[in-house]
Amino acid sequence: MKIITFSAIKGGVGKTTLTFNYGEWLSSKGYNVLLIDSDHQSSLTQTYDIYESKGTLANIFTKDNEGVNIIDLHENLSIIPASMNLDTINNEIQTRANKELLMYMWFSDHYNELKKFDYVLIDTHPDFSTITQNMIIISDFVFSPIEPSEYGFISKSNLELRMNQLKNEVINVESRKSFVTAELKFIGNRIKHNTKSSHDFVEEMKKDDRTIALIPEREIFNKTTLNHDPLIRMQQENNVTQTTREFFKNMENVFDTFTKQ
Repeated sequence: MKIITFSAIKGGVGKTTLTFNYGEWLSSKGYNVLLIDSDHQSSLTQTYDIYESKGTLANIFTKDNEGVNIIDLHENLSIIPASMNLDTINNEIQTRANKELLMYMWFSDHYNELKKFDYVLIDTHPDFSTITQNMIIISDFVFSPIEPSEYGFISKSNLELRMNQLKNEVINVESRKSFVTAELKFIGNRIKHNTKSSHDFVEEMKKDDRTIALIPEREIFNKTTLNHDPLIRMQQENNVTQTTREFFKNMENVFDTFTKQ
């Protein structure tokens, strides 16, 4: 099992779009995938027309006895839906012991049920809240989308700093080893064609060997979650332009690179 969290301090950089499309791509390749929506805005959950108030991710962080529902979406793809109460719950758990390890403990308790999944992909709120920290702690990788802007690089540095702080703070008292073992990788996203700012952005991203992909700006990609229609399904349509087909091929390579990490 490989666990990947899509995280960024800045909003609107494509975390949900990447999680949605990568999950659909993996499932089409025969991998058994679990999506986890940890964003109280519930965008990934609602992409699948799920509007649940019971059995959501929130139950992992409360002391209720109610369980968590793993909802089958289609062959090889399931989801643990988000709750709109996650932001309130995040505030309520601040006094809990081991508050950063609640997801870790739940995963351990339910491993026999979860081990059937080849991949777990986690969408997060654009923050570094306690719930987001919980997701990072269980992860093998953190994929962080960055867009071409001054604030994009600030959020990149911010996330790196906070992950290092978390790694130093959440320690196993017996082994003295950190619970945070995730590798941080960066994805340049929404890169516009033939603009100086995008060119400079690409050059800077290439200097960081943790950059694993550079994705061009395409409206067809941005609208996949809005239309509830992943790229992998669009590829099967016949009425697409050559430019769009080239973009599909590029994204195939991007997702293949994700998988090889």
